[in-house]
This record gives sequence, structure tokens and C-alpha cells, in this order.
Amino acid sequence: MKKLLLLIPVLFALSCKQKASDTVEGKKLNKFAQQYVTLGLTIGQFDSDFVDAYYGPDSLKPKEITDKTFPRDSLLASINMLMNDIKLLADGSQVDSNKIRAHWMYNQLIAFGRRVRIYAGEYRSFDEESRELFGVAAPAYAEEYFKADLDKLDSLLPGKGNVNDRFQKLANKFVIPKDKLDAVMKAAIAEARKRTLAHYKLPAGENFALEYVTDKPWNGYNWYKGKYQSTVQINTDIKIFIDRAIDVGSHESYPGHHVYNMLLEKNLYHDRGWVEISLYPLFSPQSLIAEGSANYGIEVAFPGDDKVKFAKNVLLPLAGLDTAGIDTYFKALELKGRLNYARNEAARGLINETMSQSKARSFLKKYCLMNDETADKSMSFIKKYRSYVINYNYGQDLVKGYIERNGGTAKAPEKRWELFGHLLSNPVNPADLVKK
Repeated sequence: MKKLLLLIPVLFALSCKQKASDTVEGKKLNKFAQQYVTLGLTIGQFDSDFVDAYYGPDSLKPKEITDKTFPRDSLLASINMLMNDIKLLADGSQVDSNKIRAHWMYNQLIAFGRRVRIYAGEYRSFDEESRELFGVAAPAYAEEYFKADLDKLDSLLPGKGNVNDRFQKLANKFVIPKDKLDAVMKAAIAEARKRTLAHYKLPAGENFALEYVTDKPWNGYNWYKGKYQSTVQINTDIKIFIDRAIDVGSHESYPGHHVYNMLLEKNLYHDRGWVEISLYPLFSPQSLIAEGSANYGIEVAFPGDDKVKFAKNVLLPLAGLDTAGIDTYFKALELKGRLNYARNEAARGLINETMSQSKARSFLKKYCLMNDETADKSMSFIKKYRSYVINYNYGQDLVKGYIERNGGTAKAPEKRWELFGHLLSNPVNPADLVKK
């Protein structure tokens, strides 16, 4: 990993190698970190979606539960007690790395509390929920906001009639045949890995298994196993378009989730002994960083028109598909990407009960240009993961804005890779990314 010549304020203060963990304060913080891990794993014994990954010591795993009654009150009491202890340490600490660790765990614990309440059936508004779970609330947009980009798509897309119908007609030219899917996905991932390795030295022996699954509410998922191994699953319930091979492949593997988890494990858990990093709670501010960086990582790995070139020269021939119309398709996808916030509005409406199921589905089809099966899949995702949807679009915009404000622009690709790598290697709070 290349090192920055100049330190970025706050976020990258960890670059200096301090032996803070050897001090009395550091040992106390390590004890709190162990309690944090055990507490998170305890919640996960009841809420099966809570723990996304754990690769820490077995000694921190709680005893197997025999009473299935959800201990809401005792869990909340433990969370609050640990938060108070950590805050006292953070407020009195003179060591930057200890402060950063403590503040990070404190914010994660806020999310622990909110998720416990959600699991117990206690809900808040969409924005209140996302602030407590992910550290931020995404901007809200009225329908008029999305209509301007729909008008641009109307002018761009060939043919006449409904914008969604015309978009689907164009997109359907680039559906990957199922018998070609494995070859196309592996080619896209191999290219993303090659581009990532040109900038980062990854841990020796790192690898992942690629699986194809059905009956899932998501398009793709990275299950990180620890020791630099992942299982990447691709959902084949729905059509997979040629652009998704690049997007899902990069997002789940290189330089997305697989790389993010590996760098945290190596740089913080193994090299520094920060045991709190070994637990990845899905419903926490960490997911805003994880999803936002994984989405932005696609642009980092395939800048400018690299995606369309790679699709045209490699993936489409491999899939046995014609390249006619691919340039228009990718231009349409760029405009469609700006409509992604419409999914937030559908989720906001459903969670706040200001939008019916049928209206939310129509909203997704109209403004996100989803076909029937994708709209249904998105509705299933919102039902299960709720305000998590903000992590993909708002998370991406926060990561992109932070990196570009600090010099990692398209005109400075090396700087962008450096900043991106540091972002993947440190405990980051969403507030660190918000423009002051």
C-alpha cells in the first residue's frame, strides 16, 4: 500500500504507528473492545441478520443461548453501560488513536441500540432510524427532482412511448445468457482484480469462492470469512445485464467488499490488535462506509469510459451479444444512476407509512426505471433491510465527495487510489466524510 506524503486531518491520523495499546489506557480500551464484540455477537444470537462477519477469537463468543426470549432490556442496559464507559475514556484520552477507536465504537453502539429496538418491534421515522443506524440521514427529494433526468432519458432513448418501456427494450439487448454468466462474471472480476493489484499489495493467499444463488432479496453479497477469504454470491433470480457484471463484480470483490474487509483485518486486527474490527455488524455506520466505498470503487477501478470499452471489447463478445447500441445504453445508465435516490424515497414512504405498497412499486418502476421483477426484488429488500438503502447512493456520494475534496479526482488517479486505500484501512465515522 502506498503511503500519503501528507496526512489528511482526523481521518488518517492513524497512519503513525503508536503503541497506544500497551498503555494502561490502551489495555482498558482493549477490554471495552472485547465487551463490544461479545455484546454484538450476543445480539446476533437472536437477530440473525445482525452479524455480517466475525473473524475474532472464539473466546469472545457468548455461550449458546437456551432461552429464546429476546432480552431487550438487559441488552439495552449493557449497551448504555458500555457507551458510558467508552465515552469517559474518549473524553479523557490524550492519544489520538485511542480517541478514534473509542468514538468509532461509541457510534457503532448507538446503532446496536437502535437495531435492538427495531428487532423488538419499536420503530422510528426513516431519517431518525438511518441517523441512529448509519450515522447520517440522506437528503429527501420530491418527485420533481427526478423528472428532469427522466426528460433527458426521454431525449436520449431510441423509439417513442413510455421512457421505462424504451429503456427496458434497450437494456434487454444486453442480458447475459445464463450459460455465459459464469465466464462473463469471472472475466469482469479478473479485470477488476488486475486493476486493483496495480495499486495495492493484497495479503498473500487472499481468495474468494463464487456462487450462484436464488430466492434472495439482493443482487449480490459478499460473505467475508476471515483470513482473507470471501464467498461472493450472485443472485440469478433476475436478469443480469452486462453492466451488472462489472458493477456487482467490482462491488463485491475488487476493490469493493472483499478488499475492504481484507485491509481492515490485516491493518487493524492483525497488525494493531484492534479486536473490535473483527466484528462487522451489518446495521451500523460501518455499512455506510462499506457500501459507499464499494459503489465508488467501481468508478475508481473503471474511470471515464473504461466500463463501456471493457464491455464492448471483452464482455459482450464473451456473452455472444451484439455491441450495437452499447454506447447509448451506458449513457442511459449514467442518467439512471442519478435516479437512484428515488429508491430512498420509496423506502422513506413505506417506513413512514406515507406511501402504499402499490404506489412504492410504481414509484420504483417510474423513477428508478425498474422492470417488474426488479421492482419486486427491491420491495423485498426494503422490507427486510429498511433504511439500509441509503448506504448505496448517499454513502457513495459521501465517499466520492470526501476523496475528491482531498485531491483524489479523475485527473489525479494515483491520488484517488491512495485516498481510497486509506479509507478502506481505517475505522471511519460517516461524520468524517460530510463536508463541513
